[in-house]
Amino acid sequence: MAHAAPTASRRHPYRRTATATDHTARNALTRALLAGLVYGVWAAFIDRQMGPVDAGNVFFGILCGAVFAGVMFALNRVGPRMQREVHAAAYGVFTGVAAGYLHSLTDSSVLRATVIGLFVGIGVGATAFYRYYTRED
Repeated sequence: MAHAAPTASRRHPYRRTATATDHTARNALTRALLAGLVYGVWAAFIDRQMGPVDAGNVFFGILCGAVFAGVMFALNRVGPRMQREVHAAAYGVFTGVAAGYLHSLTDSSVLRATVIGLFVGIGVGATAFYRYYTRED
């Protein structure tokens, strides 16, 4: 009855297979880094105001991009555990603050930057709430 014996698996016993959460975390990190890069370059470009590029300007762009990417990655990781209303509000507040800050770099008034950030935040928050509400399990 040797033909009925179980065969050994061809998988390597010590090789770890990637899970869905590994791919999700990697994708969230990649998206956050790419968005942080774009945000940092945009902030540095606005702060430069058509002058020459200097070390302070580059450092400012790196700092803005790193903070943006860190907050975005944290929202991507913590957000799915939140209620849909809180999750949507968090994304609305995050994008509103980010857009308002970028607009404040253009030497416009504080009131105008606040209004721009408020409208962007309300729009993104409403869109995120609609997305989370329609794709609920």
